[in-house]
Amino acid sequence: MHVRKSMIAAAAAACLAVGLATAAQAQTITIGLGTEPTSIDPHYHNLGPNNQIAQHIFSRLIEQDHKQRLLPGLATEWKAVDDTTWEFKLRKGVKFHDGSEFNVDDVLFSMERAAAHPNAKSSFKLYSHGGEKTYERVDDYTFRVKTPAPYPLMAVDLSNVHIVSDKSKGHWEGDFNNGSQAAGTGPYKFVRWVKGEILEFERNESYWGKKPHWKHVVIKPIKSSPSRLAALLAGDVDFIDQVPTIDVAGLKKNPKVSLSQGISNRVIYLHLDQSRDVTPFAKGLKGEEIKNPFKDVRVRKAISKAINRDLIIERVMEGIAVPAGQLLPDGFFGVSDKLKPDAYDPKGAKKLLAAAGYPDGFQTTLHGPNDRYINDAKIAEAVAQMLSRVGIRTTPETMPKSVYFKRAKNGGPAKPPEFSFMLVGWGSGTGEASSPLRSLLATYSKEKSWGPSNRGLYSNPKMDEVLTQALATVDDAKRAALLAKATEIALGQDMGLIPLHYQVNTWAARKGLKYLARTDERTVAYDIVPE
Repeated sequence: MHVRKSMIAAAAAACLAVGLATAAQAQTITIGLGTEPTSIDPHYHNLGPNNQIAQHIFSRLIEQDHKQRLLPGLATEWKAVDDTTWEFKLRKGVKFHDGSEFNVDDVLFSMERAAAHPNAKSSFKLYSHGGEKTYERVDDYTFRVKTPAPYPLMAVDLSNVHIVSDKSKGHWEGDFNNGSQAAGTGPYKFVRWVKGEILEFERNESYWGKKPHWKHVVIKPIKSSPSRLAALLAGDVDFIDQVPTIDVAGLKKNPKVSLSQGISNRVIYLHLDQSRDVTPFAKGLKGEEIKNPFKDVRVRKAISKAINRDLIIERVMEGIAVPAGQLLPDGFFGVSDKLKPDAYDPKGAKKLLAAAGYPDGFQTTLHGPNDRYINDAKIAEAVAQMLSRVGIRTTPETMPKSVYFKRAKNGGPAKPPEFSFMLVGWGSGTGEASSPLRSLLATYSKEKSWGPSNRGLYSNPKMDEVLTQALATVDDAKRAALLAKATEIALGQDMGLIPLHYQVNTWAARKGLKYLARTDERTVAYDIVPE
């Protein structure tokens, strides 16, 4: 009898253990990501993979929803007090994950830190201090921001800076990566990061906003697209991003998988060296040195006409992309209704090349990453083939993003990127046209934080003048028209860079989960919910 009771007790304990395990699993989401952050420090690198991780841990003054519409965050309200002053009221009763109280000192510290991070790979200064912002403490939960001229993008800018505790003064990316300083006010607390293997969060039970569904979040970096998809189908992960375009049609028929899909704010485009008289990766057909052909607008327009965007979308992107003629798709603020994707016109391209003095063409190398954007290496190969057909004998050379972006770094006219002709992508963190215009096409100025990603070092004072006017125009309709005009100068007139297409992103989940596709392309655990 005693033995039988012991067996029953053991069985009951086993059932309870299984029940507890099942309950724990139900509160855990495991996500397979195609990219991994370079740091947990939210001011170290203004990069998509970093920003999507940061927003789990660190709140912003103003948050953005899945369509990048602005929402109250650590700031509950904001308003323009006069033409050159904005006032922000902060949320009271918020605590950092370490238990310390949040107040205005943390905001002022974060803005200075974001602008002056000594090791930053891509600075947030454009957002924290763009427009020559100066900050003024009013009281513990109020501050003001002043600018020399009207600055309508204040709220948009500050929605891109994550807030850290002023206790982290003197601590940089290393102390955030090991967790000792990774205490934010966001919906999740940092648990651990083993680079290349796992990143873990736990729910912040004292979060000031809506409590996320998942108690535990496990993120696994799986760079290989086939491996990431295999992990989902095998049940090793619950959710993945960057679904390979070639697999989307088949997954739509799989009853065990649900997909989320939406157009993003990311344009895939080509930068061309427009600063050097002789550029390293452009040669004559016999390998001789020639003057930089990319400085001639006729050559840049010829390259655009030589590219069959529709064919790239059909063959390379499996139909999952949208041809691009400017920096953002229709529907975003500040786009032009006059700019359309260039039609494929190889004869027109050859005429332009001949008019520019290259009737037989020239040779060059197209550099790009092979693990950053959807099908990036294949896109580079396709573009190279198309250009070669009109006489620009192009060799594609792609490499891991960790290598590529170091070599493609823009240090201004005194230290331009190593490459002459580059495949890159840009997603507007603000959801409107001033972001790519300031970063990709404005004349490089370290003092103004303009042109940090203007790798071709394109410059047109007239475009800068119109952009400056737009950034000081409070009236939304007039500002949108000015941003469109600046875009028309930079792209329609000058072809300062060559847009190819806008990415359409696809996420996949095990059946029973749903996700709101985000225009900023980010994967955030709190937007994954049961159906």
